[in-house]
Amino acid sequence: MAIGRSTQSNSQTPDQGASRRPSRARGIPEATVARLPLYLRALTALSERSVPTVSSEELAAAAGVNSAKLRKDFSYLGSYGTRGVGYDVEYLVYQISRELGLTQDWPVVIVGIGNLGHALANYGGFASRGFRVAALLDADPSVVGSSAAGLPVRHMDELEEIVATQHVSIGVITTPPGAAQQVCDRLVEAGVTSILNFAPTVLTVPDGVDVRKVDLSIELQILAFHEQRKAGEEPDRGDSVLDRAPGPVRAAAAKLRRAAGGPAKPEPTKGGKPPKGTDGDLSAVMPA
Repeated sequence: MAIGRSTQSNSQTPDQGASRRPSRARGIPEATVARLPLYLRALTALSERSVPTVSSEELAAAAGVNSAKLRKDFSYLGSYGTRGVGYDVEYLVYQISRELGLTQDWPVVIVGIGNLGHALANYGGFASRGFRVAALLDADPSVVGSSAAGLPVRHMDELEEIVATQHVSIGVITTPPGAAQQVCDRLVEAGVTSILNFAPTVLTVPDGVDVRKVDLSIELQILAFHEQRKAGEEPDRGDSVLDRAPGPVRAAAAKLRRAAGGPAKPEPTKGGKPPKGTDGDLSAVMPA
């Protein structure tokens, strides 16, 4: 992947006050902004079923939040509903869409046209939500010239021209982790100010550039945690969970056991549990 000039940057890691920081435009807290797409998705489903009005309790349940929080969020939009009637569904769809900027066209470039890049290019939800895929970009000569979703895959050397002529402000990165920061720097230098990152790495960007990270492996690990709890399994119940873990996880667990003064892999006692004095809980070690 072509490398752009280095950019002075700050970590994308959010600060502790991020959820309380008001948005620049209308003083809406970032936590509220993060919930607006949830409300919009629920409202769109109601609209498609021709439901004219909805109560705060019904909409909150559909969006997965409590009704008090929903009413507070909507107060930032200047929408308070009607007592005994509820909220007008169509009007709320318009209000939230306008607040999120979905009533205008947003050209998007996708960089890295592998399997995930192809899938995103073919995702029909972009156009219906105000996003237009303006270009697909890659640096691999074997990929450049192919097509996805009816669009040709163009070379990264065309990035700056595409961003300028198509007025692109949003970039999507679906490259391998080793190329993601280089691509990010190129996008920022070209004028892109919002980046959606699917690469499993943390990007650094300058002030004024927003980054949203989508890490599917982290989400799956969280789901695995809940599945283990629902099944009633305890992390220290033998080594079956650790034995199925990736190599780096098993190595980290063994290292921690040795540091604690125990064997790399405690011999199970009768009943399948580690002997007393060993750190049986280490079988549940997961990568950060």
